[in-house]
Amino acid sequence: MRCSRAAGTKSANMFGLTQLLKFSGAKSKARPPFVFPLLADYLVVAGGGGGSNNTASGGGGAGGYRSFTAQAVYGSNVITVGAGGANIASGTNSSAFSKSSTGGGFGGNGSGNVGSGGSGGGSNNNYPSSPGSGNAGSYSPSEGNAGGGMNGTNAYGSGGGGGGSSAVGANGNRQTGLGGNGGAGTANSISGASVTYAGGGGGGCEAPGTPGTGGSGGGGNGGQGTPQNGTANTGGGAGGSGNAQGSTGGSGVVIVRYLGSQKATGGTVTTAGGYTIHTFTASGTFLIT
Repeated sequence: MRCSRAAGTKSANMFGLTQLLKFSGAKSKARPPFVFPLLADYLVVAGGGGGSNNTASGGGGAGGYRSFTAQAVYGSNVITVGAGGANIASGTNSSAFSKSSTGGGFGGNGSGNVGSGGSGGGSNNNYPSSPGSGNAGSYSPSEGNAGGGMNGTNAYGSGGGGGGSSAVGANGNRQTGLGGNGGAGTANSISGASVTYAGGGGGGCEAPGTPGTGGSGGGGNGGQGTPQNGTANTGGGAGGSGNAQGSTGGSGVVIVRYLGSQKATGGTVTTAGGYTIHTFTASGTFLIT
């Protein structure tokens, strides 16, 4: 009988526990699997600033340049690639993995307007001490630099150079008609080869002056005549005008790389030096598979 009562008690207890779990709503939940991050390096370059359709206008500032190493990334990520600014317009921002770079400022025009941004635009001839400022957002390290101002008395029109990611734009010279050179960009080998990004645009000038040259990294040359646009997918600033024609900054780029075989989709996928590389020349999605 004792064995029988023990068996009965055990059965009742099991039934009681089952009912308690049932009516209390308690459930056994499986622990979700741990998701390992993908360690990646990435480069985020914004669109370069445009020129201005005024004579002797400043060069456009380069798009902001930011580089990150050994960052943990997860899941699906929206990648935004900024466009270059058109006439009297700053470039637009690029972003990836919650990090952003600021579009470059437009070159100074005859009304005293000038853009600040990742790097700042150069001064117009009529406003010699008013270049655009760089390093918008006070990121560390700096995104870029200020544009160039102006030296000399106002004999010949010229514009200051746009700032680049590695150097301030050079001052123009109103006495000699020399446009300021754009600030230099920054070399980076994340793509598998050394490429320079985010150079400032050269300042424009009136005849018989000499326009400024664009900074290394896609900066457009200034014009005595028609200025050059910034180079696409470098974030280069546009060249300043010599004959009242506007110009456009270069679009930005986002590049992501990680060691080993392909583990994600998005962008143009290449390999180099043991890395898988995703290059975004337009906005898209980086999805870990």
